[in-house]
Amino acid sequence: MSRKAARELAMKLVFQMELTKESAVETINKIDELDEYKNLQDQIEYIEDSVKGVEKNKQLIDEYIEKYSKGWKINRIAKVDLAIMRLAIYEMLHREDVPNASAIDEAVELAKKFGGDNSPSFINGILGNIIKELGNE
Repeated sequence: MSRKAARELAMKLVFQMELTKESAVETINKIDELDEYKNLQDQIEYIEDSVKGVEKNKQLIDEYIEKYSKGWKINRIAKVDLAIMRLAIYEMLHREDVPNASAIDEAVELAKKFGGDNSPSFINGILGNIIKELGNE
C-alpha cells in the first residue's frame, strides 16, 4: 500500500513542478510540510528518484507523449494527465522494480482519481503504445 501512496505523492510533486516551474530539488525540499509524507518515510528513495528522474528525462518523456498523443501538443494536454504520464513513462524506462504493466495500471488508477472523464482511456492508449515500442508488453 505504501508504494501506491508514494506514487500518488510523486505524481502530485511532478504536477506541482509543472505549475510552479520549480526544480525537483526545490519541490522535494518542501515535502516535509506535507501530512501525507509522514507515513511514507520508507518510500523516500522511490519518491525522490522518480521526481528527479522525471525532471532529468523530461525531454525524452515528452517526446514519447507527443509521438503517441495523435496531434495533441504537450501544452494542450491537461497538467494532471501530463504528470501521471510523465511518472509512468519514467517508471517504464528507469525503474526496474516497477513492471511496465504495473506502471500503466497505476497510471490509469491515478487518472480515474485525479483526471477528467476521458483521462483513463487517453493515458492508457498512450502508455500502451509506448510499451509496445519498448517491446516489453
